[in-house]
Amino acid sequence: MREELAKVCKTLHLAHVMETYEQVPFEDRESFLLGVLRMEIQQREETKLKRLIKKAAFPQLKTLEDYAFEAVTLPETCTKEGLIDLRFLERKENVLMLGKVGTGKTHLATALGVEACRRGYAVRFFRVPDLVALLQEKHANGALMRFQKELADCELLILDEVGFVPFHQTGAELLFHVISACYERNSVIVTSNLEFGQWNTVFGDTRLTAALVDRLVHHAHILAFTGESYRLRHALSSMKSS
Repeated sequence: MREELAKVCKTLHLAHVMETYEQVPFEDRESFLLGVLRMEIQQREETKLKRLIKKAAFPQLKTLEDYAFEAVTLPETCTKEGLIDLRFLERKENVLMLGKVGTGKTHLATALGVEACRRGYAVRFFRVPDLVALLQEKHANGALMRFQKELADCELLILDEVGFVPFHQTGAELLFHVISACYERNSVIVTSNLEFGQWNTVFGDTRLTAALVDRLVHHAHILAFTGESYRLRHALSSMKSS
């Protein structure tokens, strides 16, 4: 009987029923069947979330529940509640996070990405220097178009640490094409320790930088991060307590 049940579940693509049906409490046939199907749905959602988070490739998992917004200045176009609710993602808008190193930009960007995964969105996270190096590698071995399609298929692209490493012209142009492909089609979150006027030092081309910033800023919410570094504050606190 169990083997036949397993075959039926396989035919109907019910991947989790065999693992969970014995755990389902019930009072009658209807409640048992409903419980089994609910458990199947729950397991599918959990499996999908794990797959989306793995695909996103976050350097570490962060959540919005433990994030303090005290150091973040929000623009008039955006509220804390709207940001947490991912309204920008529904509207295919961008979020640009600017501020000094260690003020919580990457934490918030990651937490928003994790929340997007929870809601079923396809997300990709990249440190910008790593993405540029990967784009150049794909370009060199003839796999660039396929990789660009993968990026275009994601609904939220997170670009972390614009400004830490300047790019060669080819790398800057490849990144520009990625961002241009997202324009009004996908949402982009960018973190940077540089003001827009300093981005030319990273991209090295004034016209390309202006065009890139123009695409990012249009339909965007610009968040300013102020205050001292969280990491520095934590280190000093640890030194005092030791």
